[in-house]
Amino acid sequence: MAKKISLLVDTDIFIDYFNHQLFRTLFETGEFVIYYSVVTKKELLSKEGLSRSESEIIKKFLKRHRMIGLSRSILQTYSELRSQHPTTHKEDCLIAATAIQKKISLVTRNYRHFRVFKQLKLYFNT
Repeated sequence: MAKKISLLVDTDIFIDYFNHQLFRTLFETGEFVIYYSVVTKKELLSKEGLSRSESEIIKKFLKRHRMIGLSRSILQTYSELRSQHPTTHKEDCLIAATAIQKKISLVTRNYRHFRVFKQLKLYFNT
């Protein structure tokens, strides 16, 4: 049995999966252990125009995966990243800090948002 690959999945990947069934390999093959940041949960559930049933579907789907909350070490890394990259969105810095601290690769389509973080490993899956 092959070892599963642990990945932190960015919000955009979840949205593409929900809206267009993209990235099915990540979510449906069992090859990956999917983690997501508490920031991603907030972004998904606070989307404008989200119906109650859509919210419930998202919550149920997220329960199948592993949420990473904010820890002291993640917040320390976040603080360092924000001081090094003050123009980068706060949410992106939190997600990057989570991946860096947990030593797992980040799956995102927003390469340009995350390429500034040199210690971050990005995982590309098409």
